[in-house]
Amino acid sequence: MIFNSCIGHFTPMTESQNPKLPPIEVRNVEFHTDTQTHSPSSNSSDELIKLDIEHAVVEDDPRIWSNTKKTAILFIISGASMFAGLATNIQNPANAQIQQQLHASSGDISLSLSLFILVQGNCPIIWSAISEIKGRKLVYLLSIALFIIGSAIVAVSRTIGLVIGMRIVQAAGSSAVWAIGAATLADIYEPHQRGTMMGVYYSAPLLGPSLGPIFGGALTQGLSWRAVFWFLVIWGGMIFLAFLFLFKDTFRKERSVTYQNVLNLRLREQQSSEAKDKSQNLSKSEVGGENQTTSKDIEAQRTVIPAGPSAINDVKLSMADVNPFPPYLSIVSRKNNLVILIASGLTFAFSFSITYTCARTLSMYYDYDALKTGLVLLAYGIGCVAGSILGGRWSDRTLARLKAANGGVSFPEMRLESTKIAMLLSPLSVIGYAWVCQERVNVAAVCVMLFLAGFSSVWIYTSMLAYLVDANIGRSSMAVATNSSFRGLSAFVAAEIAVPLQDTIGDGGLYTLWAGLIVVAECMILLVLYKGRSWREASVEREKQKLDAK
Repeated sequence: MIFNSCIGHFTPMTESQNPKLPPIEVRNVEFHTDTQTHSPSSNSSDELIKLDIEHAVVEDDPRIWSNTKKTAILFIISGASMFAGLATNIQNPANAQIQQQLHASSGDISLSLSLFILVQGNCPIIWSAISEIKGRKLVYLLSIALFIIGSAIVAVSRTIGLVIGMRIVQAAGSSAVWAIGAATLADIYEPHQRGTMMGVYYSAPLLGPSLGPIFGGALTQGLSWRAVFWFLVIWGGMIFLAFLFLFKDTFRKERSVTYQNVLNLRLREQQSSEAKDKSQNLSKSEVGGENQTTSKDIEAQRTVIPAGPSAINDVKLSMADVNPFPPYLSIVSRKNNLVILIASGLTFAFSFSITYTCARTLSMYYDYDALKTGLVLLAYGIGCVAGSILGGRWSDRTLARLKAANGGVSFPEMRLESTKIAMLLSPLSVIGYAWVCQERVNVAAVCVMLFLAGFSSVWIYTSMLAYLVDANIGRSSMAVATNSSFRGLSAFVAAEIAVPLQDTIGDGGLYTLWAGLIVVAECMILLVLYKGRSWREASVEREKQKLDAK
């Protein structure tokens, strides 16, 4: 896009510089995928730089906030994501007591778990769409309040039907942070920092599935199954207060493709209704194009800047403008996204399956109670956390190295190169786990294999998550929400088939099968690594042509 109304040329900024630029009035501008030019101080430089929508000029730019404020935000959303992970399976140690006291069947208990995973995976699509219109903070507060209400009602429930219903409410409330948490990090961190920060952030929910059985087992044995859900109420209340008083919204409407698309539609409607008033004449604006020729940013996209200094504020978007389906379809319609989403779904389904079936194995063949089972599963959680943090840092280093080797030009697929180092370890560790469980080897060997399987799978997953954010500039929350949907559907299927397969072919056969599926997922990642850029550029051109035809 070319800012040619009030500003001359943009001189390029290094990654270490902060673009502290004042808001700019732009009138009657035609936007394309051309170079955005600006000179913050003078017109002496003729060198141009392309700015993507994520670097549109905004007031109080979150990217230039202090490291202290950014770290506080990272800590708050990590705490929120941890209770989302805890809520998934903290109920497991209490299932026997719930079944006995509420006169429920094993099918009722399984249904409560499966529906929780399904809803938690798919609700982020709605939360993400709302956050792209009304901002992040409102969504955090609404969703956490919903989680607290659901948890409190479960804690006082007298029937299994009410438990199942409120677990669904819990799932809906806990799901928002998984989508817009990553989007919040994209709001405040530059692409070259995101791998590390995604690794730190994602390590919190990874601890949840491991700590859940420990907390759930201790609370159930020491008090009762109801204490498990009162614990979630207390944790949720603390996080709610943190968001209410300590969190500053990171959302900027100028940097959201979804907001700009809806705004563009509303502005066109306004233009049509006020066609006689020439002072309200609005230039046609387009959103969604990308250009990878810049040497400073990963991608360049177009944004909407309506005529007049306050036009963007004159049009108020409401909840009626929230429609999650167009942005969802825009994500899955890109071949590079679809392939990586399927690989991500398989990876998460494996993680859910191994924690679920390992608990059964330890209970049936090692005679472990809920607390001991949780301690063994902690090995998997520690491996996941280590893989998330170290894999995220390695992802950033790989991106920086390849960018430097490519003359300062980077593109999102470079990040996937970092996954290769774990691709051999992951299926081998899964096969190792399969047969140490099948042969009932000492539990220490089970712990080692759980650690390695968690470490290698999450090392790969962290780069996939960062890639989705980088490859969908201006749509990061919907990209992560779509990823959550694929994960939820995959985990739902895994939960339904895991026990029948485990009973039929044993841990050895089940996880040898999973090792094969992990190899398939790795091949899909490699396919995106080598073909993803051309697929993405073709999708961008196709989207541009559709917009130009309107």
